[in-house]
This record gives sequence, C-alpha cells and structure tokens, in this order.
Amino acid sequence: MERAIVHMDLDTFFVSCERLKNSELEKKPVIIGGGDRGVVASCSYETRFFGVRSAMPIKMALRLCPEAKVIKGDMEMYSNMSHMVTEIIQEKVPVVEKASIDEFYLDLSGMDKFFGCYKWTYEIAESVQKNTGLPISFALSANKTVSKIGTGESKPTGRLEVKQSDIQPFLNPLSVKKIPMVGDVTFQLLSRLGIRTIQTLSEMPVDVLGQLIGKNGNELWKKAHGIDETPVVPYSERKSISTEDTFAQDTIDIQGIKSILSGMVEKLCYQLRAEKWLVSVVVVKLRYSNFDTETKQCRIPYTSADHTLLRYVLELFKKVYTRRMRIRLVGVKFTGLVHGCHQMDLFEDTEELISLYQTMDKIKNRFGTSSVGRASGLLK
Repeated sequence: MERAIVHMDLDTFFVSCERLKNSELEKKPVIIGGGDRGVVASCSYETRFFGVRSAMPIKMALRLCPEAKVIKGDMEMYSNMSHMVTEIIQEKVPVVEKASIDEFYLDLSGMDKFFGCYKWTYEIAESVQKNTGLPISFALSANKTVSKIGTGESKPTGRLEVKQSDIQPFLNPLSVKKIPMVGDVTFQLLSRLGIRTIQTLSEMPVDVLGQLIGKNGNELWKKAHGIDETPVVPYSERKSISTEDTFAQDTIDIQGIKSILSGMVEKLCYQLRAEKWLVSVVVVKLRYSNFDTETKQCRIPYTSADHTLLRYVLELFKKVYTRRMRIRLVGVKFTGLVHGCHQMDLFEDTEELISLYQTMDKIKNRFGTSSVGRASGLLK
C-alpha cells in the first residue's frame, strides 16, 4: 500500500493568534519576542520581507524593519489555540503526530480508497481555518520528509500534493538546506564542496557522503532521493516531568538540600529542552523523617530555563519547609506543559542566556548530562 503522509503547519502561528485578538495588526509587520535584549520568537511575512527571522536579536530585527510592532507574546493563549487545532484534526484523522505547538503529521494511508486523500486533507485544513480563524498550510506526499519540504515551499496557506512519480523532480532544484536534517554547519560543508542543490546531493555516492558527514551520510542520501520510512507516531500529551531523591540518612543540612534541588532542576530542564517542552506549573515535594509529606506549587510564565525554574523551586522549598525536623525526601515536578517549537522562553530570556543554554545542551548531548553544570548543583 502506497503511503499518504500529510504535513500541516500553522502559518506564522504566534502572529496569527495575536491578529485574532487585534485585527489592526493585519497586513502589518509584527514581531513576537522579548524586550530590547531578547530575540524574535516569531514574525509576520511582512517583516520577513526585510530579512527578519526567528531567533534573531530584537535589536537587529528592528534595524532591518523599524516599523515593526513588537509584542511580548502570550504562550498560554497559543497553547489553548494549539489544543483547539489538535482536537479538530484528531476528530477527522486516524493517526496524528503533533510535532510541535503548530506542526502536525497525518497518516492517511489507505484512505484514498474511500475518500481521496488530497480532498480529505483540504477539507481538514478548511475546517481548521473556519473554526479557529488560523491560516494553515499542508503538503501531501509519500513520507514525512517530502511533505514537510512541500509545506515550506507552498506557504503561506499552501495546498500541495507531491505524488510518488513527482518526488525527485520536485526535490532536485531545491537547496540542500531545505532537507530538515541539514543545519548550518552541514550546509556550509556541502557548499564548500559545490553541493548546493538536492539533485547534486542525490548524485553523490552514498559511501562518499558517509566519509564526508559521518553516520548521517546514509540518511541524508536517502532524504535526497525522497526516501523516508519514519512512521507517524500517534500523539499523546505529556502531563508532567519529575524527579525525587530519598536520602540514605535523614538530614537537616538545608544548604545540601538546596544543592540537590539545583541539580534536579538542571537535569529536568535539560530534558525539557531536549523534548521541546515549556513549563507553567512548578511543584516541590518534601517528606519529613516521620513520613509526613507536604507539597507546594505555583503557576509561572512558560519557560524551560534553569535559572528561572530554580528560583521558583527554592522559593517553594522555603515555604514548604516549616518544621525544624529532619528531611527524608525532596522532589521536584513540572506540570502544565506545552509542546512548543522553541527550546527557550524566547519572550523573557536574552540572546546571551539562550546562547549559553544552547551551548551547554550541545556539550551534554556530546559528552553526557554530567559533563557540565551549575556549581550550585555539584556541592551535594
């Protein structure tokens, strides 16, 4: 059976949500992001015309497009709108994968026998737009890679089908940077070798690509040929992420406990960013030596930054530890998660902080989670 995989992407999602709140923003340059030292979380097509891009420093974006209106952003609203879109799609499709807050994969394989896959997808997109007011693009093809590239090429409000026989002609003239797994470093390497289009890349011997790029060479060669067997994984919302530590001996060493909490927060935050989650509720758990257990929680602006979450954790610990008794267990739990496309809270954090966390995460990815960390978490 020929696969039918759809990629759906909400066009400039954050900006579109803000335009639903304020119609005066229609067709005007809009930037979603933090203050002067923050970065661009999202931007309208009107600002992209001037060269503004996501993750660009706000100051640079305003130099390129001084007329742009900068809005801090409302992650809670975006999360609610994303849930609304998810529910609409899930009602109509047997297998849905939510890849991010504004991005979905649909597996419609076999449905062409009953109701043409393109027609089915078109009606889903129209239903999303009618019921939420949000513009959405899609591409239908034989696998995730081609459909995702197709969506990018068809935006805004794209409606595209790339049939099996058309895959290679569709891919060939495109830049190798259009392939999802090709980042800036790989693109620069390929460019220096004169490999700038997918056609040139597809003509490279697979073993030569392996020597140039390493273990990803074979996978890159497959994608250049429009081959991708990655399945659509059914979506399920993660509710929370947590950890706790039961001490070998009950303790009253508060400084040591704070150090343990710091280490817990750092490890959980690394996991949050790796899985692209943002947190809105922090919970601290404490168990005394007599087994009495208490918890405290608070709601916060969405974030996955260690320094922000650690501040709330320590404040909650101070509130929950009300007895002069030895402690048997401490724990931290993050709930109220949204699965977004940003690894950091781009509305609050500066360019320098985001770069710091990205660098630390890269080191941990390469050398292990214990390879680098906060000094405060190493004092236990």
